[in-house]
Amino acid sequence: KITFVEPSIDSAPVLVAINPPLFNWVIENIMRNALDAIEEGVGTISWKVGNHDQFVEIDISDTGKGIPAADMKAVFEPGFTTKERGWGLGLSLARRIIENYHKGKIFVKSSRLGEGTTFSIQLPRGKASHKEV
Repeated sequence: KITFVEPSIDSAPVLVAINPPLFNWVIENIMRNALDAIEEGVGTISWKVGNHDQFVEIDISDTGKGIPAADMKAVFEPGFTTKERGWGLGLSLARRIIENYHKGKIFVKSSRLGEGTTFSIQLPRGKASHKEV
């Protein structure tokens, strides 16, 4: 009952330097949170990739319950959770992986209660060895 909307690929691959297992874990964590946020298991998860001069931006959006404005920054704090199960470590670890290991940024780009949330990951474009995103 959940629809996944992938971006159409109409340009050259976007290349950035990543650690594939760590980056995959970040994406998986955001996707699992999106799945949990979609109430009654009916909704949409979509993503898009933006290729900017200094960075590559990956936006992951869901049509879930949204995040209250007061919790926007707290979602990245260790121990913060809205779930009955879990430790509240997923997004704090995702932030550490993106910021400390990949020298990028991760943040809540937008969220509206009852409409959904978009997380954004910005990774610097580099000149070293690259892996395809």
